[in-house]
Amino acid sequence: MDPFLGQAAGRFVSPKLIEAVRPLGKGHVHDTYLVTLTRGGGPPFLLQRVNTRVFPRPEEVMHNIRVFSEHARGRLPLLLEKGRRPWELPEILKDASGSDLWRGPDGSCWRAFRFIEGAEAREVVLNEGQAFEVGYALGMFHRLLEDLPVEDLFDTLKGFHVTPRYLQRFDRVLAAYNGGRTSDLEWALDFIRKRRARAAVLEEAKGAGRLKVRPIHGDPKVDNVLLDTDTGQAVSLVDWDTIKPGLLPYDIGDCLRSAGNPLGEEAEGWWTVRFRPDLARAVWKGYLHLARPLLQEEERAFFYEALRLIPFELGVRFLTDFLEGDVYFKVDRPAQNLHRALVQFRLTESIEEEEGEIRALFSGETG
Repeated sequence: MDPFLGQAAGRFVSPKLIEAVRPLGKGHVHDTYLVTLTRGGGPPFLLQRVNTRVFPRPEEVMHNIRVFSEHARGRLPLLLEKGRRPWELPEILKDASGSDLWRGPDGSCWRAFRFIEGAEAREVVLNEGQAFEVGYALGMFHRLLEDLPVEDLFDTLKGFHVTPRYLQRFDRVLAAYNGGRTSDLEWALDFIRKRRARAAVLEEAKGAGRLKVRPIHGDPKVDNVLLDTDTGQAVSLVDWDTIKPGLLPYDIGDCLRSAGNPLGEEAEGWWTVRFRPDLARAVWKGYLHLARPLLQEEERAFFYEALRLIPFELGVRFLTDFLEGDVYFKVDRPAQNLHRALVQFRLTESIEEEEGEIRALFSGETG
């Protein structure tokens, strides 16, 4: 347990009100805790130790979060469906000095958000109903973002989702790697060799003016969608660290990649992973429920490429981290990042096998 955990929690509420602090979730990057308070002390809140190796400028991250939060709160009443669907925007907490970040004596960086009660995140999508809700959540988020000036946001992760840059880093790390070569590793290396030529397709389209830069979520995977525990409806899309200027197809591809793999990112038998077009169709239907007005025909042409590219890119990132000694993504067992890479590469392969059906889905209005 972090030695400054209690001190950090006590920055955002009176220490006398704190009943318990316990780890929450299985995030790859930050350390997250749930802080519960004594009776009458108020609702619980989330406390996070920000990974400043991944986000070296946390002040810029919080700037983007504040800008989006204020913008979304003004737009939300225009998008809510009367009498039906609620939507929650996590409240950013501040310490006594009015800051939403606290630096510990050891240089650690902490922040807090109000916990959304009565909702839960799922690691995988189990049926088409849940898939629809995941798509609805991303559609709502994109509508909340749609008229936010991209110039108001910092680019907090330079090169994020720029696959050619990840491949350049992979090449440097691989050249310095002096570990063993297993059959799984050799399969992964061969997989990258065969597909790297198509890695720049979205960046080339951006450079040619065919895709425009918009504000995006950046990480709209299934376990960032909160579902109401009673109704099963999506009530929030959380984890706003990656809100930044980007390309809409990246969000579409990442959401579908995550929802279309019911075995999840930690699938035990990576070779059994399959992309489910039926789940993708339900996600797309949920997304269009709100976001149809946002779509441009030019962007639609790149949704399949984004869906194929995102798991490939993520696999490259996992594999790079494995070769480098697990410095980015947290692990709890040896070769876990290699296994994660294999899952994403098999998912990429399965998406390629379903190319015709997936392209047909994006070319229609409802799938």
